[in-house]
Parts: sequence; C-alpha cells; structure tokens
Amino acid sequence: MAFLKKIRPSMWPPNRTTVSAALLSLALLMPGGAEALPQSASLSDPQLRGTATFRFLGLAMYDARLYTPGGAPFNWSQDFGLELTYRRNIKKKAIVDSTLEEMSRQGNPLPIGPELNKCFEGVGNGDKYLAISQGPDQVAFWRNGQKACTIKYPGIKRAFMSVFLGDNTRSASFTRQLKGQ
Repeated sequence: MAFLKKIRPSMWPPNRTTVSAALLSLALLMPGGAEALPQSASLSDPQLRGTATFRFLGLAMYDARLYTPGGAPFNWSQDFGLELTYRRNIKKKAIVDSTLEEMSRQGNPLPIGPELNKCFEGVGNGDKYLAISQGPDQVAFWRNGQKACTIKYPGIKRAFMSVFLGDNTRSASFTRQLKGQ
C-alpha cells in the first residue's frame, strides 16, 4: 500500500476496500501477444479474445489479455490464459494480500497464501504474469516468460480467475472488454 501513498499522498489513507481491489487487480496478469505465451503452456490453439486496461484513481495499473482456444467466447468449462503486463511497481506482499482479499470478497476464499508467496514476486513497469488454467483445480503461472509455479487446489481456477473474469469484479467494464464483449 506504500505505492499508493507515493502516487496519491493527498488521498491517504484510502479506504481498505478500494486499496484491496486495486492491489488485487494489479497482482494478477496482463497482455503480450499470442506469441508471448510460453511454448510449454498447455493451452490448445491460444488466440487473443480480449484486452483491457485496469485503472485505479485514473492511473493505468496493468494491461490484461485473455487467450481462449481459437479465440472462442469465454467459457468457464474451457481452459484459458490470462496475461497481465504491469505499469507500476508493486511489492510482493501487496500482490499476495490483495489477491487473497479479493478472492475472499467474491466468496472464494482458499487457503493458498503460502502457494501465492512462492509464485509471485514484486513487479515493475513491463513485468508480466501469465496464468493458464489446467482444468478446474490447477493454474500454472509464468513470470516474464519463465515458469513460476503451478497451484493445485480444488476450485482454484474459478476462485483465482474470478478476480478478473467473475460476475462480481471491481470493474464490470474491464471484465466485459477482457472477455471481448
């Protein structure tokens, strides 16, 4: 949350819900291009479906890209990839904490804090995270093209990806654009 104090000192302290939503959204994933997907990623015929930029207090925090098989409409029953390209420096703790808080806010709390701590690092301008679902109970993560980890947990796909693609995200317009709607 220290980065918010630096970029908007006149608005400190922001309310917890706003900060949590922004940090969670920042934490997850962002755009590149179909060519940016690692060859080891297990997504069949990944094609770009939609893009969106997440903003907090008017500042672009990250760009997101959704990849679906053949560019098909988004469907929870299909595997997909979500890539985030960050535009700001964000510490690891802020990414992990906000991700867990947002999952909980959406009614999807999972005890995966230790796994997220292993997966995520702090990010800076231009850093990318890619998450690819592998069935309903597994999500693989890449950071700047290098495999970071795989989290296996019942329901992890929907719990984690709902932060960006669920029915109750912090920005309905962001989610619609990302889904290509």
